[in-house]
Amino acid sequence: MEMTPLDSNIEKASGLRRLVAATRYSLQGLVRLWQEEAFRHEVIAFAMGLAVFAAVDARLGDYLIYLVLMLILFAVEALNTAIEELVDRISPEISTVGRHAKDLGSLAVFCLLCANGVFAVYVVVVRIGG
Repeated sequence: MEMTPLDSNIEKASGLRRLVAATRYSLQGLVRLWQEEAFRHEVIAFAMGLAVFAAVDARLGDYLIYLVLMLILFAVEALNTAIEELVDRISPEISTVGRHAKDLGSLAVFCLLCANGVFAVYVVVVRIGG
């Protein structure tokens, strides 16, 4: 039987070994993402948002929504970084397609930054005004 390029002789982990491996891969991704200045700024913004929420006595539901929005932002930032790495590897020369891919990833991050900002302002306005 002939192997295709998609076939592999590598045995996939299962059960607990798979969970441990997946956790290790995720932590390696976090270490890589931490190298991005934008991600570090987002983590600082997250901490500042938590401080603002505490100062305005935000509700538990506000914290939960904020946490989910920030986790989505972190995930999209990771995907954006992955796109940038792949584009740089596959197409190191300047190309329209590569630029579009990077710009679209950046737009996704920007949209979530706006959503997080709008929500944080909403919470502050409601808590101070209400």
